[in-house]
Amino acid sequence: MTRSLIVDPTNVRAKGVITAPEIPVNAYEPNFKAELKRHGKQGLIDILHDMIAVRSFETMLNSIKTTGAWNGVEYNHRGPAHLSIGQESAVVGQASQLGADDFVFGSHRSHGEILAKCFSASRKLDAADLEHIMKEFLDGETLSFAEQVSDDGLADVAENFILYGAVAETFARKAGFNRGLGGSMHAFFTPFGSMPNNAIVGGSADIATGAALFKRINRRAGIVIANIGDASMGCGPVWESMMLAAMDQYRTLWKDGVEGNPPIWFNFFNNFYGMGGQTSGETMGYDILARVGMGVNPEAMHAERVDGLNPLAVADAVARKRELLDAGRGPVLTDTITYRFSGHSPSDASSYRTREEVELWEKHDGLKNYAAYLIKNKVLTQADVNAIQQRFDERLTKVIALATRDEDLSPRVHMDFIDTVMYSNGNKEKLSEEEPQLLTPLAENPRVKALRNKIRTARDENGKPVSKNKAFAYRDAIFEAVAHRFATDPTLAAWGEENRDWGGAFAVYRGLTELLPYHRLFNSPISEAAIVGAGVGYALSGGRALVELMYCDFLGRAGDEIFNQAAKWQAMSAGLLEMPLVIRVSVGNKYGAQHSQDWSALCAHMPGLKVYYPATPYDAKGMMNLALRGTDPVVFFESQLLYDKAEEFQPGGVPEGYYEVPEGEPVVRREGSDLTIATLGATLYRALEASDILQSKYGLSAEVIDLRFVAPLNLDPVVESVKKTGRLLLSSDAVERGSFLQDVASKVQSIAFDHLDAPVTVVGSRNAITPAAELEKEFFPQPEWLVDAVHERILPLPGHVTISNQTTAELARRTREGL
Repeated sequence: MTRSLIVDPTNVRAKGVITAPEIPVNAYEPNFKAELKRHGKQGLIDILHDMIAVRSFETMLNSIKTTGAWNGVEYNHRGPAHLSIGQESAVVGQASQLGADDFVFGSHRSHGEILAKCFSASRKLDAADLEHIMKEFLDGETLSFAEQVSDDGLADVAENFILYGAVAETFARKAGFNRGLGGSMHAFFTPFGSMPNNAIVGGSADIATGAALFKRINRRAGIVIANIGDASMGCGPVWESMMLAAMDQYRTLWKDGVEGNPPIWFNFFNNFYGMGGQTSGETMGYDILARVGMGVNPEAMHAERVDGLNPLAVADAVARKRELLDAGRGPVLTDTITYRFSGHSPSDASSYRTREEVELWEKHDGLKNYAAYLIKNKVLTQADVNAIQQRFDERLTKVIALATRDEDLSPRVHMDFIDTVMYSNGNKEKLSEEEPQLLTPLAENPRVKALRNKIRTARDENGKPVSKNKAFAYRDAIFEAVAHRFATDPTLAAWGEENRDWGGAFAVYRGLTELLPYHRLFNSPISEAAIVGAGVGYALSGGRALVELMYCDFLGRAGDEIFNQAAKWQAMSAGLLEMPLVIRVSVGNKYGAQHSQDWSALCAHMPGLKVYYPATPYDAKGMMNLALRGTDPVVFFESQLLYDKAEEFQPGGVPEGYYEVPEGEPVVRREGSDLTIATLGATLYRALEASDILQSKYGLSAEVIDLRFVAPLNLDPVVESVKKTGRLLLSSDAVERGSFLQDVASKVQSIAFDHLDAPVTVVGSRNAITPAAELEKEFFPQPEWLVDAVHERILPLPGHVTISNQTTAELARRTREGL
């Protein structure tokens, strides 16, 4: 939805046919003279060394998992081991052409990718830079173990460093690359461009796309590769990522030196199986995976099938595809054929495939054939190959002996440490020292100027209500915070559905189109998984992302990206990564069952997420300021009932300048002595109405608290209020069953049990679909419901007649019937 592009019916109705580019299949032609010239003798040997290293590493891991020992070193490894024995050519050939500025995101089967990428990057780094990285990483802890293996020069120590970091991570040791918190399936080492590896099939696709966006938007060097398996071709987020990566706007609308598609390469390591499902002939229908590129863009994603059994064929593909990506002509798709001789994991007996098939592939073993190729062309002798194998096995034996010692010698981290890395709790004005790119100065923006004339309180100086046209509203408060951060942090970028031109959902972003170039604010496809996943990748790569999902109900379309990715990578990295990502969602009304739900409880349940839920314009601005200066993932809930709301509580209204709301701190909206009512979201205003009824009709003084936060949340003010009143009623627009307020009720009841004179009571929406707008007063909590709940469950009100059924018997009935 852009004002800059016209869809001409004359063109789109014109008769024609679609033609597609030819897709090369295993087109590489070996030419030893050319290969020697390209890679050099040492380069060819390094490729063999790294293939041997990967094969030996995984053979060791398989032996330890199945027999409890390798080369005389005994160890009981209780964690997983997803092996890629047989796939060494593909990962090493790729990595041989990549440096530290190039990012590789992989899967749970990524031991080879980590080792190959780190070995290759370390060889290309300046000696001083390499030494600095190793000395600075974990304050030299990993390096101290590496130096115990051997110390025959910088290159020797670097190999020990990489190997020890990977082994120690696999065995959950403190000096591992991620202090043992990533483990075998998630290990990575960002200083060498080995990026987070994902246990979710296809999970790296959208995250890698976000990293490529970061590079394009912020003009950073290097390309980004998402190494995913052939089975991930059935995963929706993979397709969403390809759509996001291939958008026309990168070439038609983006200017200012950032035009061109993000440098993202979707590389499918095609081993023809997804666990025990055979993608070829069984669970897929593409015949040749590279074919799917034809469905994405006119260039067919420059797709081709690459012979991944030949490392030099893979290296050649990297050199060619890099040119396209550097020129902004991506995305790229490659179908890199390979084969794993091992099962999905050591517990997999491979009963789904025949021994005959495995033997056929063993004849095409890339490691054996590449070694034979070098021997044939007199680069090495068999004795030289044997010596490489022997030296590496000796090195690996020393490494695992160090990494598997008793915990006092090779320690692990424990839960007390993990608690400290769940959040980074940073506060950063900007993530780059560059100047923010704006189309006009912030002060000259039309909406900014218009807001100067708004009245920033709900009532004027005479106490009269301010009209909606004149009042500074909740949506204006969010805009003001967002615009401030755009003018402060040059890395901040925002995307989602209808973010640009239309003014964003519910007009929150109106005015930003005139302020920001396309690359800082743009429309995405309706691809919620990719929207959030790209935000994750953008944030962990060093930028600040603001993504918007429009409706809270759409969280389900991005469940993995929010709950498995955004929430966990800081902790899985042992605090080495930060996640400055804000996800805006609105809690709706009037749009029915699939557009009106409050899912704050889902977000509350996921460790690692921060969850904010402002109910006033003052808080909306202060809490968005807080979120956009932080370094943690924040799910930012906004009620559609509040976008027009003016500030009713803050003396003087919403300040024009910058301020923040203290994180996790509830606020007392009205003081009282007989009952505490705590709310989350728009129910605050109905609770205040209920408080008026209780006071005027029954002489009951209710203290009303706005929780404002879900995680973190300081319960002390609620507990102090309960100590005073002896009673607590909680309410929000979320359905009552499983509401976050049930958790609050449980905790307060435990903490303040001796001070309670009645059970803690929760009033939420009905446990049913959200009905049509005409019936919403029968669904969402109303002031009368709260009064009835007080009467039925907390404190009998003299002469009160209930109009809604809030009895304990009714609660039991609803539970019994699943309502």
